Amino acid sequence: MTGSVRTVHVRIEGRVQGVGYRLWTQRTAVARGLLGWVRNRRDGSVEAVFQGPDADVAAMLRACEDGPDGAAVTRVEVLAEGVGAFVGFEVRETA
Repeated sequence: MTGSVRTVHVRIEGRVQGVGYRLWTQRTAVARGLLGWVRNRRDGSVEAVFQGPDADVAAMLRACEDGPDGAAVTRVEVLAEGVGAFVGFEVRETA
């Protein structure tokens, strides 16, 4: 990665479980060249970390507002911004 790298930790709320949101997130992030992870939360939300060039992370956050077919996103909240070292983009166990 070259240029400014941004890392964001987000929570996505709404109808985001049972609609393929995690797989969609992984595929979309990989297509954008992002690193990080995604997982379901027991409260019904989805949690993710995206790392990559600032413009690509911003585009991913906008894409998360729509999500896959069947999703009804009500909120994309940035919980934190920071640093991290990630290899690839993984789907993690529910937390």
